[in-house]
Amino acid sequence: MSKPTGEFVALNVAVMTVSDSRDASSDSSGDYLREVLAEAGHQVVDRAIVADNRYRIRATVSRWIASEDVQVVLINGGTGFNSKNSTPEALLPLFDREIEGFGELFRMISYEEIGSATLQSRALAGLANQTLIFAVPGSTRACASAWTRIIEEQLDARTRPCHFVSHLKKL
Repeated sequence: MSKPTGEFVALNVAVMTVSDSRDASSDSSGDYLREVLAEAGHQVVDRAIVADNRYRIRATVSRWIASEDVQVVLINGGTGFNSKNSTPEALLPLFDREIEGFGELFRMISYEEIGSATLQSRALAGLANQTLIFAVPGSTRACASAWTRIIEEQLDARTRPCHFVSHLKKL
């Protein structure tokens, strides 16, 4: 990635952990995402830990999409192939546009780390009401791979040849 000089744009981000077993004291993946967002210069404006239930996930994300203050939503958890995992089913009806390349690229990167088990990852991304939404697996390792190899660059207005910042709602 080439980062020419230019102005950094701090974004307002909400972070969701989808889990039936995590709470604020054990949410290592959510903690990781909030830490790297802050280190990058973005503002974490909301946080939620939501049970793996498509309607609860959808309700919280819908509130963030409708908010004038949230530009990006990062979700960890609920993207596996297990029948209990429902994050993709919660999000797909909300998207105005799906970003197919995100899931493809995430699985390519993940293949380097976990081999063919990446077939069971249903990581995805999309845009809804000018709000960018990324959903990745719940492991901290998967969150780190997604952040360092894809998301961080795409949330930086200095990234060339393109980034998602110009597609987001203006504050």
